[in-house]
Amino acid sequence: MRVFLKIAVGVAAAAGLATAGSAATANANLGVSASVAATCAITTSAVAFGAYSGTQIDATGTVTANCVIGTPWTIGLGTGTGVGATVTTRKMTSGANVLGYALYSDAGHSQNWGTTIGTDTLAGTGTGGTDGHTVYGRIPTGSVPAAGSYADTVVATITF
Repeated sequence: MRVFLKIAVGVAAAAGLATAGSAATANANLGVSASVAATCAITTSAVAFGAYSGTQIDATGTVTANCVIGTPWTIGLGTGTGVGATVTTRKMTSGANVLGYALYSDAGHSQNWGTTIGTDTLAGTGTGGTDGHTVYGRIPTGSVPAAGSYADTVVATITF
């Protein structure tokens, strides 16, 4: 029985060595891919003028673009909701009363911020992070309209 057991262990060991010694390998390439779409998001913070007393008043807000790296974009600011408003003569309202104002893309208040790409919009290229841009608002010197709380909503649009 001892001889038989020794032979069985020897045969098993030989079989194991034969298996390990004759193992083969094969290779295959595994493809890995992804796509990144050119996308952008836009957020804003309000232009809050405060109290107006007939003298020119300036205030600022912010438009922030967040675009995929290398994505070209433009940001335009619409006319607002005041009846008869344009991008150069925006109007805040309080009931039937109107208070005119303007929005600019530069601190010198010389570049009107509108909606015509290549003319009065802001242009840039995505950095993959947030890119904040100041909106410069101005209510010019003029007559004081009726007392009230004046407001407007301007749509900021990013085109990419």
